[in-house]
Amino acid sequence: MTEVSIEEVGVAVLLDAARAAARHAHAPYSRFAVGAALLLSDGAIVTGTNFENASYGLSLCAETVALATANAQGRLADVIAVAVTGGTMGSDGMPTGSTVVGPCGRCRQVINEAAELAGRDLPIYCAAADGSAVERHMLSALLPHAFGPKDLGLA
Repeated sequence: MTEVSIEEVGVAVLLDAARAAARHAHAPYSRFAVGAALLLSDGAIVTGTNFENASYGLSLCAETVALATANAQGRLADVIAVAVTGGTMGSDGMPTGSTVVGPCGRCRQVINEAAELAGRDLPIYCAAADGSAVERHMLSALLPHAFGPKDLGLA
């Protein structure tokens, strides 16, 4: 099977999927909704949203939810691009704001797991909730000197 590229699918499509996912954020404590979307090698898109918990430490980030979903489908090594967006929840539950949102350090580490399994550096598209700004970063730039499966002799 031929692998699709982000150029074929379009960054806007991936970011729209992340924005749509953010609508379902369970963020009653922070009121900060985040959506993530993963582009898989066959063109499929898997999404996730943050899921907060009253004990705060048990909360899940959107990126990790999306990656766990891809893994549950047996597709963790098929991730070829990641999109993240978010912001303060508006009255309609949608994130608002013009600040670019990117993955936290923990999420970068979890994304690295997928990248190493796939044997590729992943582009991560970070966007403002209002669509006013998008930044493209390679995972290796966001998480230099990452620790992963290769350090355990597994990749």
